[in-house]
Amino acid sequence: MLNEILKEKRKELNLTQQHVADHLNVTRQTVSSWEVGKSFPDIPT
Repeated sequence: MLNEILKEKRKELNLTQQHVADHLNVTRQTVSSWEVGKSFPDIPT
């Protein structure tokens, strides 16, 4: 579910995976993994 939201919002904002990755200081492959549900971002609590 989170993966679908991330991908949907990125596309709504016309951002590439690379743009998101650069902004978050992660690799494009990491963003891709989040979007397909292979892994999830670390969210501080």
